[in-house]
Amino acid sequence: MLPETTTATVLRYVVRIDDHNLGSFSSCEGLGAEVVLETREEGGNNQFIWQLPTRITYPTIKLSRPLGPDTSKVATWFSGITRGYTRHTGTIQAMSTDGTVIAEWGLEGVVPVRWSGPSFSPDSPQVATETIEIAHHGFITANGS
Repeated sequence: MLPETTTATVLRYVVRIDDHNLGSFSSCEGLGAEVVLETREEGGNNQFIWQLPTRITYPTIKLSRPLGPDTSKVATWFSGITRGYTRHTGTIQAMSTDGTVIAEWGLEGVVPVRWSGPSFSPDSPQVATETIEIAHHGFITANGS
């Protein structure tokens, strides 16, 4: 019997922050969570050290894509922080090329952290890309509840 083969799927990541549709991105890094452990030694117990969960931390999420018409959407959303800022909810949808949603993540307490534009160099002609980095306070269902 032959082993099952899996096919690679090209994904794009569609990002929406409340009422701001930021468009689709070609890469997404940093979706994850980590439980922070506190260790406690118990007197007289030499077999193990207690590992006590204390809190969950979430890394920042980095999304990258070639420059395009949606670049101005990111600039508008990002510049809004200068007028005061409240935390938002957001969604990231992993979609196949035919528009099928493969996975979806809801994010709570989204805050923009960084935007990086392209580096222009005549010595190294490459596709001009942009990267945004966002922080969040955890995962929620994708519809915001």
